[in-house]
Amino acid sequence: MFSDIDFAYQPCLFLLAVVPLLAIWYFMTSRERSSDILFSHSAYLDGVRWSLRMRMRHLPSVLRLLAIGLLIVVLARPQSTSSTREVSIEGIDIMIALDISGSMLAEDFQPNRMEAAKETAMDFIDLRGNDRIGVTIFSGESFTLCPLTTDHALLKELTAGVSTGMVEDGTAIGDGLATAINRLRDSEAVSRVIILLTDGINNTGVIDPLTAADMAALFDIRVYTVGVGSSGAVPYPFQTPLGIRYQDVEIPVDEALLKEIATITGGQYYWADNQDALGNVYAEIDKMETSIIDHTEFVRVRDEYMPFLILAMIFIALETVLRYTWLRTIP
Repeated sequence: MFSDIDFAYQPCLFLLAVVPLLAIWYFMTSRERSSDILFSHSAYLDGVRWSLRMRMRHLPSVLRLLAIGLLIVVLARPQSTSSTREVSIEGIDIMIALDISGSMLAEDFQPNRMEAAKETAMDFIDLRGNDRIGVTIFSGESFTLCPLTTDHALLKELTAGVSTGMVEDGTAIGDGLATAINRLRDSEAVSRVIILLTDGINNTGVIDPLTAADMAALFDIRVYTVGVGSSGAVPYPFQTPLGIRYQDVEIPVDEALLKEIATITGGQYYWADNQDALGNVYAEIDKMETSIIDHTEFVRVRDEYMPFLILAMIFIALETVLRYTWLRTIP
């Protein structure tokens, strides 16, 4: 019953620390309150056993301490039972297709292109609270990191863990775009968008990028393409037997291809030579129309304080009865 308990006022649970302090105080003061009877010889006490009443003399105080602990739990307002409800929100369905090829380690962005692209993507996720968003990643191969979801906390956590080397190296733009399309094609949203970020030239993969663009147009999916990186030679880290060494290399981007993909799908091409430029993509998407999306929310709605309250009342009643009846003469 209480395997999945949450507390609405969790800080109240800190008050439970008072219970063991009260217990210590009680047992210390109870010794001071006890009376001493002097005997001339201990032989008088041989064979004397404590009665049941003497053994139970601390029970009322124990019941009181337990009741105090339970009432503190009641104040914290325990809740449980996940309930589901179907809700409708306004938003669009967005897939982010992120290039994770080795060239994304170039350090013309801080600390590098990969981390900058991830950070900007997560900032964008925070801005689109009403949208279903998913992420696909591609290099020499592609796969879905996270399907469309409104659980943006999970989406950001997964995105933060992305790194180069997760799949075979290369730049399969067509495969990355096709994987994103596959996640959007059954969406019922009026607006379906793919943000394709890459810093290279298509050099591998099964699906031609323009064929993937035609597929996106067929499903009425708009693709915003983003070429990432500075013009000219950029610092790139190379692993050598003596450690990491940097060389300035040129990493060309196939702008003509990215522009054509955007044109075919009704999107737009952006050249982002810094992180601020990536914001232009998201500003454009913010202008798009929204659609009604049905999704299921899981919410905790049932208070579970009543069993704790009833048990506390039982303990208080027992403590009162015992203290003023059966155990009333016990010091």
